[in-house]
Amino acid sequence: MKRASAIAIATILLIAAASAQPPAPKPGPEQKKLEYFTGNWTSEGESKPGPMGPGGKMSMNQEAKWMDGGFFVVIQSSYKTAEGDGTATSFLGYDPQDKVYTYDEFNSVGEAVHAKGTVDGDTWTWTSDMKMGPQSAKGRFTEKILSPTAYTFKFDMSQDGTKWDTVMDGKATKK
Repeated sequence: MKRASAIAIATILLIAAASAQPPAPKPGPEQKKLEYFTGNWTSEGESKPGPMGPGGKMSMNQEAKWMDGGFFVVIQSSYKTAEGDGTATSFLGYDPQDKVYTYDEFNSVGEAVHAKGTVDGDTWTWTSDMKMGPQSAKGRFTEKILSPTAYTFKFDMSQDGTKWDTVMDGKATKK
């Protein structure tokens, strides 16, 4: 009889402990804004001659999907530039503590790009600190949404964060 009571009490405690656990987190409105970037995109643009190379035409194909859970968008990219071709895997997310969007890219030329983003109306702005050999620079990538299936983009660089030079621009279209 005592054994049955002990089992019943243990069962009740397990049920109480399981029901006391907080529910799994759910994506918020900030993450839902990233929905715009999901799908298959094609980009065409031009890089300007400068510290990133001789410049020229560039193109990129991207496939962007939600990671399970709905907190991050995973982007698989392949690109062609005058400097060479490559691939990249990127992650878009939102950092609720710093209240900024996040972009993390790892590419086939060994670069790891980490940027923080903000959105103001139809314009997304991503900023990063970059190393180019012994020199440091700041990067600013701006996306202006034109429609549900198109946006323009521009990448600017600065040595001091005040004077910016455009090194690439173009347009992306959702297939």
